Amino acid sequence: MNRFFIEKEQLQLEENIINIEGEDVKHIKDVLRLKVGDRIEVLCEKVVYVCNIQSIEKARILLDIIDSYEGRNEAPIHLCLYQGLAKGQKMDLIIQKATEIGVSEIYPMVTNRTVVKINDIKKENKKVDRWNKIALEAAKQCKRDVVPIVHNIISFEEVIHLLDNEENILVPYEEEESIHIKNIINKFSDRKIHILIGPEGGFECEEIDKLKEINSQIVSLGPRILRTETAGLVTMSVLLYELGDL
Repeated sequence: MNRFFIEKEQLQLEENIINIEGEDVKHIKDVLRLKVGDRIEVLCEKVVYVCNIQSIEKARILLDIIDSYEGRNEAPIHLCLYQGLAKGQKMDLIIQKATEIGVSEIYPMVTNRTVVKINDIKKENKKVDRWNKIALEAAKQCKRDVVPIVHNIISFEEVIHLLDNEENILVPYEEEESIHIKNIINKFSDRKIHILIGPEGGFECEEIDKLKEINSQIVSLGPRILRTETAGLVTMSVLLYELGDL
């Protein structure tokens, strides 16, 4: 069953109706070619509404609600990924796959070794909008109950300030040899975990020192050096296997 996300104002619970608008109308009509009477799922604030298509108009689609229940497809831990900006289409891939795995928030991050530089606010907003659309489509495809948030691009210094006094900060680092991720997972004190991944060139030593000053846990992911688009996905998968629902 196809799944869509809506805003609360699209719900008309007193009439048992949901109003579909915007790009989803075209997707339902022209891409999926659904008809009146076909069934879809609609998500709003982690509640799943099972609906039949009542009518299809040019600019909107009306749905009849036939059932509803609390969503049960979200991970029990809140994963925040701070991803060093990657070149080309790698960021698109990271956001898509992180959404499928179960990430809750993504912060695109600029570090000292970040090659990608976006100095135009319009270009930045355009990229962030596209990344959020990628997260939305991935959430639909994998039947998430919520859509992860892709935040505006943030500097490494801003990340340090943001995470100061936070707990459960995890930093995979290729130069770490003695502390492995499997040895520290069960030490996390709550259900929110911050994961920092460097860009293609990795973190600089000075950046690792700053992360240690805010009590980050620097870990190894094993003897092989992983690409930036792989490291975060592996880290989240391990965490969800040990603490979550994989």
